[in-house]
Amino acid sequence: MNNPNFASGPCSKRPGWKLEALKDAAVGRSHRSALGKEKLKKVVSETRKILGIPDDYLIGIMPASDTGAFEAAMWSLLGARGVTALVWESFSEGWATDAAKQLKLNPTIIRADYGKIPDLFSVNWDDDVLFVANGTTSGVKIPNWDWIPMNRKGLSLCDATSAAFAMPIEWKKVDVTTFSWQKCLGSEAAHGMLVLSPRAVERLDSYDPPWPLPKIFRLKKGGKINRAIFEADTINTPSLLCVEDYLDALKWAARIGLDGLIKRSMDNLRTVENWVAKNDWIAFLAQEPETRSNTSVCLSVVSPKVRALDPDKQAKLFKEIGAEMAKRGVAYDINSYKDAPPGFRFWCGPTIHPKDLKAALAELKKIYVEKTADL
Repeated sequence: MNNPNFASGPCSKRPGWKLEALKDAAVGRSHRSALGKEKLKKVVSETRKILGIPDDYLIGIMPASDTGAFEAAMWSLLGARGVTALVWESFSEGWATDAAKQLKLNPTIIRADYGKIPDLFSVNWDDDVLFVANGTTSGVKIPNWDWIPMNRKGLSLCDATSAAFAMPIEWKKVDVTTFSWQKCLGSEAAHGMLVLSPRAVERLDSYDPPWPLPKIFRLKKGGKINRAIFEADTINTPSLLCVEDYLDALKWAARIGLDGLIKRSMDNLRTVENWVAKNDWIAFLAQEPETRSNTSVCLSVVSPKVRALDPDKQAKLFKEIGAEMAKRGVAYDINSYKDAPPGFRFWCGPTIHPKDLKAALAELKKIYVEKTADL
């Protein structure tokens, strides 16, 4: 049976996943029990091992998914120096908005339209810099890590939620990295990971922000970093059912290895590239091949007859096509993110198989032809 799950979060489960995978979950047990702590520590150790995170980086399990992890970092670390926010899609816009309106830091905001990426080499690294490794809502990723200097004065804060486990990360270039369980490995939602470099830890130890911190953002205790958080002693109660599911995904990922996970996702991107090359009515939203995401692949309809429609009619057409794809059971949740330009978005992370992607793309063409025949 084909896998029709192409949503960009929560994402498709690993191949062969069944509820039986959760049979050893420590449900009904305290997360502070020996069993609960053992499982949480394994989450951290296996994540470190698979992603190749340096031994001197700290890893914590945070509430509220990637959003909670990134907000905790922003609220705890920012304000010691200037802030620059790079914006080219919806979530990076959210981080910039919070830095400006909630923390009132008057950040420098460098924007690019959907499909484009800012001039990365124009960044002032005297500032702390906020950015996404991959624009989940735009399908635009950073092409490499060369633009981040090793001798930077500010901290680099990277939202890597749709990049971790599917794209290389140069850990020495990032001081704060966040991601969630629900993206590339398709685990259950609501938990985030926060990875801190020694430079970020030094900032935490030496700096206290001027604003009050909600409990779920507090990374310090007694004026110093609370290292217990990074030894699997979570701020609040995690779901041990979700913990078991993430451990199951990590076990699958370990068998494939990081290079294998990246290859699976890149194979999916090549599948889409080959299909787009044969269909002149559709194109990548990402304008430069080197910035095309290999996880959240965003597509735009470029047919003149469709582009001639007014925006409301275009949006209605794309929703009808997406609904028909779901009705036929070939692809669910493929419409663009609500704030992005109308079009289609296919999750192409490592849990997706190219044969399912090929089947979905073939059906998309059929439905498109049917829906636009009378235009």
